[in-house]
Amino acid sequence: MNRGKALKLGLSSMLLGSMLMAGGAYTAEAAPSYGYMDLKESRTYVPIRYLSEQLKYKVHWDAGQSSILVTQGNTKVELTVGSKKAKINDKPYTLDAVPFSKGGVTYVPIRFVADAMNLALKWDANSSTLVFQGEKGPLQLPVVSTARQIAANPISSKSRTIKTGKRSYSINLVEVDLLHPKISLGVGVANQRVGSVASLKAMAEQNGAAAAMNGTFFNAYTDSDVKVPYGYIVQNGKIAYKSPGDKRSILVFTKQNHVEVIDGKDFQERFDAGDVEGALQAGPRLVRDGKVAVDPVTEGFKDPKILSNGGARSAVGITKDQKLILVTVPSATIPELAHIMKQAGAYQAMNLDGGASSGLYVKGKYVTTPGRSLSNSFLIFQNK
Repeated sequence: MNRGKALKLGLSSMLLGSMLMAGGAYTAEAAPSYGYMDLKESRTYVPIRYLSEQLKYKVHWDAGQSSILVTQGNTKVELTVGSKKAKINDKPYTLDAVPFSKGGVTYVPIRFVADAMNLALKWDANSSTLVFQGEKGPLQLPVVSTARQIAANPISSKSRTIKTGKRSYSINLVEVDLLHPKISLGVGVANQRVGSVASLKAMAEQNGAAAAMNGTFFNAYTDSDVKVPYGYIVQNGKIAYKSPGDKRSILVFTKQNHVEVIDGKDFQERFDAGDVEGALQAGPRLVRDGKVAVDPVTEGFKDPKILSNGGARSAVGITKDQKLILVTVPSATIPELAHIMKQAGAYQAMNLDGGASSGLYVKGKYVTTPGRSLSNSFLIFQNK
């Protein structure tokens, strides 16, 4: 990739930070695994630990001089906290964003480092992440605004009224901080057997999940004991149910809590990248890059329940600052749901199964109670 072109995608500069030992390499202590973006100054920042652990650069910190040395092959980059002066292979340069330390973490500008190291990177608007080209393939790093704080309570639930058009809608909303170190995501399959059904509560409790929402569509009306799901289901990194050729939108997430909404046609390529931990295919998409984007016919939907009728709905969204939002609403059309999700803060969003399947379970109780047993679910874990 042409570095200049990649960096024009709103990435004027970028900082990398990590816990550092005095007079030595960084420590193995936990450091932020996300980047920062200063919207006012058009600067983007990410942890330096990422340079060492993910990109395999050598990083050295001199506490006495507050200096950082980054080396890779024959390239040597020298920077100093609070100074615009820097060097590449002993040649002096002036930075447009200075390295700094905050909360025991030290940060340095990526544009400068990327140019020096010939580092290819691009911006993925779908997941608000920087994508680096690592030794073994693409590496993702989520990016949030510099004002973003990690929530003390990573899972919060509330009722809210949202007005869109001439109507007001009462919704139940669960917000999950994807950057919180205790949060992880999963997919629940009823009784660990595709085609089986169980209550949403049972799936949450059997898996030890702090929160759960209904997942994909499934054949709920058959007299058979086997209730076949519709769409791809990925659980624990493996495809539990295949749906080749399906055009409907898919919720995808990794072990690092990188959450995306992708088009059905792109799923196989995305799965083959090797880092997909879980996925649920439902749709249609509701919000794309912060804008309402509803096209159920193109996604292959024919049922009036999706195309025109109102009903109980469940939707999942991702905000631009790496928060997950789960929403249920008693009655809305798909276009109305899209506007609701946008107003709720979703930058990307898609519909999940609805009607009697619509359900939301949080911290031991139902927020929205499903009217039937379910085939599968989206799970949120809060580790102790």
